[in-house]
Amino acid sequence: MSTLTFQGAVGEVTGSRYLLEVDGDAGTHSLLLECGLHQGGPDADRANAKPLGALAGRVEAVVLSHGHLDHSGLLPKLVREGYRGPIHCTRDTAELLEIMLEDAAFVMAKDIEWENKWRQRADKPLIEPLYELEDVEKTLSLCVPQPYGQPVQLPGEVTLVFRDAGHILGSAIVELRVPSGGRQRHLVFSGDLGNPSSVLMKDPETLHEADLVLMESTYGVRDHRPLDETLEEFAQVLDDALAAGGNVLIPAFAVGRTQEILYHLSVLYHAGRLKQQLVFLDSPMAIRVTELYNRKRKSLNREDLKVLNIAAHGDPSHYLPILRLTRTVEESMAINRIHGGAIVIAGAGMCTGGRILHHLRYNLARPSTRVVIVGFQAAGSLGRALVDGAERVKVLGEELPVKAKVHTIGGFSAHAGQSQLVSWAGAFRNRPRFYLVHGEPGAQQALADADIDAAIPAYGDRIEL
Repeated sequence: MSTLTFQGAVGEVTGSRYLLEVDGDAGTHSLLLECGLHQGGPDADRANAKPLGALAGRVEAVVLSHGHLDHSGLLPKLVREGYRGPIHCTRDTAELLEIMLEDAAFVMAKDIEWENKWRQRADKPLIEPLYELEDVEKTLSLCVPQPYGQPVQLPGEVTLVFRDAGHILGSAIVELRVPSGGRQRHLVFSGDLGNPSSVLMKDPETLHEADLVLMESTYGVRDHRPLDETLEEFAQVLDDALAAGGNVLIPAFAVGRTQEILYHLSVLYHAGRLKQQLVFLDSPMAIRVTELYNRKRKSLNREDLKVLNIAAHGDPSHYLPILRLTRTVEESMAINRIHGGAIVIAGAGMCTGGRILHHLRYNLARPSTRVVIVGFQAAGSLGRALVDGAERVKVLGEELPVKAKVHTIGGFSAHAGQSQLVSWAGAFRNRPRFYLVHGEPGAQQALADADIDAAIPAYGDRIEL
């Protein structure tokens, strides 16, 4: 019998990884579904540091659902430790990976350099990065881009088909037909399912047949607010910040969430409801991704783009005229001389690194500041501490009082909410076995109790197909 082993994103949202061992006539073939980075504090760092050499030596092919780092961020480490097989992903994911992984290697190198300076002074052993730019380049050379809907043959007579997941550019639901016990078994991995209410992306495709489904459960505990209510709340926060004389800080995920926020700011601007005079996109990676989205408009939702085109008279340069792209460190630092009236969108989305930390350092202690959280915050992250109401937090080694107002606006989520997950699962006609992944325990249990007969696997669990 062919088997699947859960090696990540079980009992947590990040660190996606599943090992598929296929029972074939010529022996066992090993395939890897995802190779994601763990995010959210010291425990995540320890998990990321575990060796992958044994896995790299046995896996014949990797299948990737999309480019977010919690699904792809350890691919260069796998390659660094010996993997040389193909990495199958969609065409748009392959282009996103170049941006995402290069940026991850760059940020990692800077963080390690900073850490090692401290370690050297403290006479402690120096540490090495998980991977370097050279490893990223090797990883990108192994990518094999595939279109949606086209069958691809993998080792062990496995057939792969990607379906649109509607989450971010290039995101996919993964369909695998796997020989097991003399029969073909149909395995479906949801990847990250998109929120049909979000803009720019198409709705996730609905599937009807499967024997076994791995389904994400990030928001299994609740639904998102309706989009019209979300937009009204967002506009009110912006107005409140302006009236208080403060800046608005938006820690944004560079892929997907940033582009959606810019879309809504553009709509508010053309409706005369955006009173701030400057919007800064302060993330070199998010800028590159936004430019990629612009080039990939044929992959986006036509109706959403039509709204922008009408408002801007067909000229993309007028979608949001007050937008400033700050690519350099000097331009980023200059933003902190502005003490009110600016909107600053900066990575990282969970406040675990990047330029948002510097803006928080300068603005968190000001009661006039508004921090707008628009995405999921993993346990252990600074963003999660802010959402949970921490009165003091440590930012770049400095303990700061949190006097800014923190607003969580969940309606912008690029993930399906509980009702949408239940609906997607309910479309399968033949009652497949469901396994919930990519969720914290409470969210997983809530979803399992919400009308899905599902198992909740633990790390290392191995199941037969």
